[in-house]
Amino acid sequence: MSHHPGIFKPLPAEHFRYPDEGGATNAETRLSRLPGYLTPNRQFFVRSHFDIPELKATDWHLRLTGDALTREHSLSLKDLEQLPRVSVIRAIECAGNARAFFARDFGSPAEGAQWGPGAVGVAEWSGVRLSDVLALAGVEEGAFHVLPEGLDSGRFARPLPIDKALADDTIIALAMNGEPLPIDHGFPARLVVSGWLGAASVKWLGRLEVSRQALNTYWNTQDYTLAGPDYPAVGEADGVPITTMPVMSLVDLEDGARLFAGDTILRGRALSGEGQVIEVECCLDDGTWQSATLHTPNIAGAWVCWSLTCRLDAGRHVLQVRARDDQGNEQPESVVWNNHGCLYNAITRIAFHMENSADRVDDAPLQ
Repeated sequence: MSHHPGIFKPLPAEHFRYPDEGGATNAETRLSRLPGYLTPNRQFFVRSHFDIPELKATDWHLRLTGDALTREHSLSLKDLEQLPRVSVIRAIECAGNARAFFARDFGSPAEGAQWGPGAVGVAEWSGVRLSDVLALAGVEEGAFHVLPEGLDSGRFARPLPIDKALADDTIIALAMNGEPLPIDHGFPARLVVSGWLGAASVKWLGRLEVSRQALNTYWNTQDYTLAGPDYPAVGEADGVPITTMPVMSLVDLEDGARLFAGDTILRGRALSGEGQVIEVECCLDDGTWQSATLHTPNIAGAWVCWSLTCRLDAGRHVLQVRARDDQGNEQPESVVWNNHGCLYNAITRIAFHMENSADRVDDAPLQ
């Protein structure tokens, strides 16, 4: 069982792969190894831009500042624990999830960590509403942006519009799947911003600034934007700042996997930012599209598990999957290039092999 530089939890190879060379603090979940609806803490992907801070709960404070607050305020962990406790089941997905497929589709890679499809997970997050915390300092009329800032070495920060910050399901999480937040996932407190890119859910939260003006940072103007020849610059940004994540399907099978020939059940997951997936369709070997079975739960802002029962002969097969949500959004045949390699959600496609063998062969590693 191995550790990766800068990541604290064990990262066994059967559960993770690394999208970067070197010591970057990124680890991708192998979706084929997920046991159920929720992603266990030990298998949840890790994405950090800077060194992960080691913080003590007894020393931690959250500072509330800004010209759109009636007063500045500081809260300890015990102070937060006095507020009404809420729980939400939500996905956190990196905007660069599946970025590696840009290289496959366009012949050259987009910039950034070359994630496969596993920079995503669903957990039950428990904590307090961000709106309840901000109310303690008095949010004034005319508030425009809330800027959460982390306590990591680079003080990662990315703004939220006031309406999103005050939404009922935007929370400061103190626990993940019933356990205190692991250090890799933001201990002792992090934001969970439902349906938005993972970068909005700032970890190791240390400060919240509430302003009447825009509080833009590098992370919503020069990165985590859709930038390139087909995207206009918006304001200070090099393109279109990313907010809500798009509809996407995932397969609980790795490219190049080997399975028994004959009757089999193919499985996966599908999600759509703040929406709810209402249909998943599969196409095997250029055949007709057929509806997969959707299973419960199917939680908006999280994902739904799907399955397809089929009979397959020995040999190589190609599976295509597309999902559609309750707003009519559907995975496209292809995506438009963007320089940062974000929001890849073209129809999912993997190849796998069925073998006539008495012994099952485990999934091959992701290439």
